[in-house]
Amino acid sequence: MTMPFSQACENNKQPILEVLKTAFSNLDTVLEVGSGTGQHAVYMAEHLPHLVWQPSDQALYLEGVKARCHDYAGGNLNVPVELDVTQPLWRVDAVDGIFTANTLHIMSWMMVEDFFKGVGRTLSAQGKLCVYGPFNYNGQFTSESNQVFDGYLRQRNPDSGIRDFEVINQLAENLGLYLVTDHEMPANNRLLEWERRL
Repeated sequence: MTMPFSQACENNKQPILEVLKTAFSNLDTVLEVGSGTGQHAVYMAEHLPHLVWQPSDQALYLEGVKARCHDYAGGNLNVPVELDVTQPLWRVDAVDGIFTANTLHIMSWMMVEDFFKGVGRTLSAQGKLCVYGPFNYNGQFTSESNQVFDGYLRQRNPDSGIRDFEVINQLAENLGLYLVTDHEMPANNRLLEWERRL
């Protein structure tokens, strides 16, 4: 099959890695929700060898992720698993880190809520959640390009769109997750880092 590829993943993998080096420094196992092309999974596993990285995605994208991960020579990248955030039980073991990139604005709002429910069931007591992507603040776009992007998303799927940071943070706080850092990232994106304190 043709190997899936995302230029955005290629552009943002290094800045994301710089944050995760610190955010995930004391963790052992990380679940990536929505691995997409698998580029992040392979890159993070290679550069964070202390972590066991678990890629996952919907059935539609799983073969592409598996193809990308197949040739990785390290022993810390698990076989990608099917994961649908709307399912009440994620077929993964408990982990002490969860990472997702460029997913919450693609999902419907109901799926975003389901994602956080799944995080609540899967993340360990002192675990970390890191979410990368664009966010609005106080109901305002942070750039003209994000506003254009939001319009594109909603035209394609009215249930999608750039999410408000404050509402997302409330969903996290409901799980006992507390914002550690709101990292500014290139191309008008953010990386939100939460820690669970139960």
